[in-house]
This record gives sequence, C-alpha cells and structure tokens, in this order.
Amino acid sequence: MLKISKKVAIISLIALFAYSLNAKEIEIVSLNAASQKTTIKVPQNPKRVAVADMASLDTIDALGFGSNVVGLTKAQKVYYLGKYNDDKNIKNIGSVKEVDLEALMSSEPDIIFIGTRLASQYDKLSKIAPVVYLGIDYKNGTFNSVRENVNTISKIFGVENFANDKFNKFEKRLKDIKEKASGKTAILGLVSSSSFNTLGNEKRCAMITTDAGFENVVLDAKTTHGNDSSFELVLKLNPDYIFVLDRDSAISKKGAKLAKSVMDNELINKTKAHKNGNIFYLNPSVWYLSEGGITAMDLMIKDLEEALRYP
Repeated sequence: MLKISKKVAIISLIALFAYSLNAKEIEIVSLNAASQKTTIKVPQNPKRVAVADMASLDTIDALGFGSNVVGLTKAQKVYYLGKYNDDKNIKNIGSVKEVDLEALMSSEPDIIFIGTRLASQYDKLSKIAPVVYLGIDYKNGTFNSVRENVNTISKIFGVENFANDKFNKFEKRLKDIKEKASGKTAILGLVSSSSFNTLGNEKRCAMITTDAGFENVVLDAKTTHGNDSSFELVLKLNPDYIFVLDRDSAISKKGAKLAKSVMDNELINKTKAHKNGNIFYLNPSVWYLSEGGITAMDLMIKDLEEALRYP
C-alpha cells in the first residue's frame, strides 16, 4: 500500500502550488478513482512527465514527446520501449502496481499518467500532480476506446490530429480482418503459472472478438485474468482458433513454464485449431502490458493478420 510521509506531503503541496502559478491549463476527460469519466484540468504541453502506464508511454513515444519523460515505472519493460527503462536520466518510480512516492516526487512531474492497476491510488497521486487515468472501455470496443485515449493524450501535447491518419488505416485493416474472421470461432486463453484461463469479451484481448470479428465460444469469463478452464473444455468447444497470451513471459517471471509447453498436451493436440495450425501465440508484452498505445495497436493488428496468414 502507498503511504505518503510528512516529507512527501509537504513537497507535494509545494509542487502543486508552483504548478498552479506557472502552468497553462486545458480540460480533458479522464477517469477518477472510481474509474468513472470526469473532466479535469491538466497542464498544456507538460515538460516533465511521469508515466506509470505502458500504454500511455507507448503513445507519448509515438507522438514524439518521449524526451519529456522524467519518471517511469521501470519494473515492467516493453521491448520496443526499452530505451526509457535504460535511460539513467529517467527516475525509476516503481511499478505499474505500486509507485515509489519519494522517487516520483523527486522527478518533479507536471503530470502523471496511470493505468487501471493504480486506480486505487488515484487520490494519493493527485496530491503530487494532475493524474491522467486512461483505461480501456471494452464495452465500447477496444479500438474505439484506444482511439479516444490517444486523442486525449494528443490534446494534452497540442497535436490533436496527429494520430488520425494512423487510426483510419488501423480501422481499414481491422475491417479487412473482420471480413476474413467472419464465421470463425475462437477461444481467448491466458496462460499463467502453468494454468489455462479463458477470457470473455469485456476484458484483455477482447479486440480479437469485439473488433476483429471472431466468435468467442466462451463468454462467461468476467475477471481480468479470466476463468480457470480445463483442456477437456477446450476440446469440447473445439474452436477454429485458439489465441494464447503468455502472462509469465510478459512479466518476465523467472522459472515459469512457457505457454507453448503448457499447451503442448494430448487434449489440445486433438483440437481442430491444432490440426489446422491455428493456435496462435500473441505478442505477450504488447497484449499484456502496452495494450492501448499507438504502436501496440499496430502490433496487435499485425498479430491478427499473421494469424489469418496475410498480407
């Protein structure tokens, strides 16, 4: 649990006072501690940015404002964003689940970006600097939600129309995928600690079904990490495709059994997905850590294009 020391509390008040005197503000729509949409004021074109969310880092990088990052949760690493983890001038402010408040304060941020894992700490972090919390609204569709979040970040940095062309192209690619995926069934699976969990349409990886058009044959998975499922169930449902996300690889868990080894068993080998070469292993760090960023969207669509064997 995060605790704010007396020293941090005093520094926080000083930082917020300085911010209020110097920053030109704009209004954006973000989420609050209850994960509800709310309008907040943030600095326009912030020069000192703290990031505790890989999707936000992805977008900030793609927009060309990576040099503004002064603090980053370095416990997690996405391979194509590794330069930020390795940059000694960027302070390590902990993990996407628990922020080091002293380190965060010492980075003197104008703004803080967080994701769902830190929602419960929103109020505490807001005492340091304005907090932008942009989660994915799976009910609205992954693609639409990501596009909305990217537009919000673009507005903060004064480049509101920068990503429009990219997302128009992404949308066309998804439309092509949806046409090819029409009528094809799928199971979305998360492998963690050698167990196999099925995912529904309102959580991680939902873009495969809600946006890309595969029919999810398991729709009762409500939690973030899905429901424990037996391989017997997978064989019984026998989908055309099985998409697998290796959580342990995404978080670089030491000594973990790889998802491919977990899935290599007699029951899975009897499925038509296996027989037809349609068990597809998703890019783990992208789908698990940076889902929601501009580059991540491109890579996720590429995964689906590859699964359907084109272009």
